[in-house]
Amino acid sequence: MIEENVLSRIQYLLKLKHWSLYKLAKEAELPYSNLNNIFNRKTCPTIPTLEKICNGFGIGLSEFFEFSGNPFKSEILTDTEQDIIYSYKSLSNKDKELLIAYLYGLCKK
Repeated sequence: MIEENVLSRIQYLLKLKHWSLYKLAKEAELPYSNLNNIFNRKTCPTIPTLEKICNGFGIGLSEFFEFSGNPFKSEILTDTEQDIIYSYKSLSNKDKELLIAYLYGLCKK
């Protein structure tokens, strides 16, 4: 039961960030095969692995286990602004540069 909750939470956070398991592995500095095995075998990650996963998401363990909401949600930003930020984070560095240049160009009008 605990394994299902933890794996469901990771999948929920992946969906919120629009990330693949591979992207999480890179951000968490974990081998992709480790994360893939956790999901394929439906096992609960160890605490050190879970800490790395949380670090990859940019949240703490307490936020991970706060199942009532979105740990990435900011009270300051609107939903649209948050979606823009999450979309930006999924872009390649080159695309980020292009978007920033375009945005600055729009703001100078």
